[in-house]
Amino acid sequence: MSGDGSESRLPGVRYRQLNRLADSRGSFMEIWRASAFGDLDQEAAGLPDARFVQANLSTSAPGVLRGLHYHRRQLDYWTVVGGRALVALVDVRPVIADLNGHAIVETRELAAGQTVTIPSGVAHGFLALEPLQLLYLVTNEYDGSDELGFAWDDPAVGVPWPAVPGTGDGRPILSDRDRTNPTLADLVRGLRDS
Repeated sequence: MSGDGSESRLPGVRYRQLNRLADSRGSFMEIWRASAFGDLDQEAAGLPDARFVQANLSTSAPGVLRGLHYHRRQLDYWTVVGGRALVALVDVRPVIADLNGHAIVETRELAAGQTVTIPSGVAHGFLALEPLQLLYLVTNEYDGSDELGFAWDDPAVGVPWPAVPGTGDGRPILSDRDRTNPTLADLVRGLRDS
């Protein structure tokens, strides 16, 4: 794994370019190695004692948008296996700390062989720009209790999603969950009340 020379302004977020070894038979890419990745320390992960415990593979057709999803107890490590995605990260830690705080948005296009590490407290989503395969390692086994989210198009957050060609109205293809997520302000109010 190597850095790609581009840094994130969001604490704990790391982007990487994977090394691909290829010959006439095919190719090999090392997706993750503990010694090269470094410790998942509390500052970087946003969690104490973080370690990867589950791996998932998501496939998406062009125009599918997944997000914006938010975890309080999970770090994600995404690797684009095939295709391209516009990744949107929204640091909501300032809003959680103070309802008058402002979320910080960062978008980046990732292609095959590129990774991003997303600490807890940073909401995330992606738009498949072409057929997409996304492998992700997580530090929390899925049980549904930490699956939070807010509206992909919340105007108070202002993620600059592009129009999606071929959908008639330019809107992305969404799951029922992502279509009905609350605003970020409503999500935070609900968290404070619970």
